[in-house]
Amino acid sequence: MTLHAKYIGGNLGYWDTHRQRLVDAIGADVVKFIDDFTAVNLGAGDAPEGWTVTLVEAGGGESTITHPDGIGGTLLLTTDANEDDGISMQLAGESFELTSGQSATYFGVKFQASEATQIDILAGLCITDTALLGGMTDGVYFEKLDGGTGTSFTVEQDSAETQADALATFAAATDTIWEFYWDGTVLKAYINGVLVSTPVLTNLPDDEFLTPSIEVLAGSAAARTMTIDWIRAIQIGR
Repeated sequence: MTLHAKYIGGNLGYWDTHRQRLVDAIGADVVKFIDDFTAVNLGAGDAPEGWTVTLVEAGGGESTITHPDGIGGTLLLTTDANEDDGISMQLAGESFELTSGQSATYFGVKFQASEATQIDILAGLCITDTALLGGMTDGVYFEKLDGGTGTSFTVEQDSAETQADALATFAAATDTIWEFYWDGTVLKAYINGVLVSTPVLTNLPDDEFLTPSIEVLAGSAAARTMTIDWIRAIQIGR
């Protein structure tokens, strides 16, 4: 990839592939969390340092988070083998927001999953909640639900949703990038670098602080895996 730079609200942002895929930013108005999982300290409950983790493991084994060896770093999430067993993880504290007048807020995650159909996956910026799928009240996020391979993008405030469905077909064992970009006026969602949604903002959660969030659940009675390559949340201006 060729790295490019641009000024965003007087701060320097770096992008590749397309102008809304921020890889880093520097400046006095920048708040960011960038993790390539090259060095992971796992604490109690397999929680990576700085993350709050909830494990569901009703099956015969355990839902686990591990840090396999490999170039570039990865984080491996493995569900237990009962339906709806899995892992919810959120960066501790809520440090990001989507409000008018901001210069930019970017979220992106690159990952693979072991199964295309019988797995639930959610990723985005969300309010703190121990059960993101089905129980969250505020967030901007992608999800892939069990029983199908369609990917959705949701904007949610106080449990009222604006959701765009069937934006892409999810594939197993294939690199997938989910990302969105907010410029203070327009919200754009991308899947694998392709613009897939520019939703109306009726339910934009502009009255809550949010945090990077991921959840993966088994969609049937078999263990599933999600391998995360990187995750980025970058905000410029308030």
